[in-house]
Amino acid sequence: MQLNLDHFRTLVPINSLDEEQVQTLARHTRVEQHGRGATLFCRGDSDPDTLYLLQGEIELESANGQSDTVSPDSQDARHALAGLKPRRYTGRVTSDHAVVARISGDLLERLLSLIPNSPSGTDNGMEIQDISYEHGAEDSEWMMSMLQSPAFLRLPAANIQSLFERLQEVPVEAGETILEQGQTGDFFYLLKEGTAGVTRKSGANAVRLATLNPPQSFGEEALLSDEPRNASVRMETDGVLMRLSKGDFQDLLREPLVNWVDLQQAGHLVREGAVRVDVRTEQEFQASSLSSALNIPLYLLRLKLPKLDKQRKYILFCDTGTRSAAAGFLLSQHGFNNVSVLKGGLAATSA
Repeated sequence: MQLNLDHFRTLVPINSLDEEQVQTLARHTRVEQHGRGATLFCRGDSDPDTLYLLQGEIELESANGQSDTVSPDSQDARHALAGLKPRRYTGRVTSDHAVVARISGDLLERLLSLIPNSPSGTDNGMEIQDISYEHGAEDSEWMMSMLQSPAFLRLPAANIQSLFERLQEVPVEAGETILEQGQTGDFFYLLKEGTAGVTRKSGANAVRLATLNPPQSFGEEALLSDEPRNASVRMETDGVLMRLSKGDFQDLLREPLVNWVDLQQAGHLVREGAVRVDVRTEQEFQASSLSSALNIPLYLLRLKLPKLDKQRKYILFCDTGTRSAAAGFLLSQHGFNNVSVLKGGLAATSA
């Protein structure tokens, strides 16, 4: 079944992504059909997926046996089904059939942490083009591939923005050798355009291992293990590579200086006068948040910096800690020394 992009754009917080990110995310979204009585998830599950109801009805049953029904025309259907992990509800299909969109929750959070353009209708007339990372449609797919590559699934959320700022674009020609077996690793590469062949020497012979096409990546093994290259990569056509130096690669894989606090520590800081700051979008904040929290969406954070008192203590949070970690790192870079991030985000407040 095909995904309705017009409806997909309205889902929260997908509606805070720019258009190219939305379309690329849609290509990585599974549309599933389920019959009456099917269980989509159970209370206590910590699965990695984010689910949205597209058609049919879903019953959400809480621990005390109370239940709510979500239908496509309800406001709740714009938000993820039982989005906090571990899940607080069991979700079952109560209509003859239901259609849901299934997305990698980690991928969605990582896209949101890129500090996107202001979503339409939410910038209140403020000019924020200078703080966004802009890219064209041709870049979206390789960016998505980068975020999902095994090496960068280890990347701390706060470093994602720096990743795209440090990547270098390198034109290459057919026949050019990019990696040589036995050499010391110096760069991580992602194939943006063109085709490359992977070979490995075995005695006097060279065995072809694979053909690389956009947006596949290569070269991370030697950087992670600090061992010599175990294969050679040569361009078979003209193309374009995105590369990251070994120093930047290793630096970005390190956890930045973010001061994590648990729920008990956060409560103590609040009693001392710390301000809770919800860095999710306005619509997520309006749906649910912590008491007395201030809402400063991540994409507006740089604009709000001059209005924040560097002497105050702040506790940042989002759903999982991904976006708030990025926010905490940004504030620390701008001289805010009294910033903490709630470990686990709102999910940590689950009973």
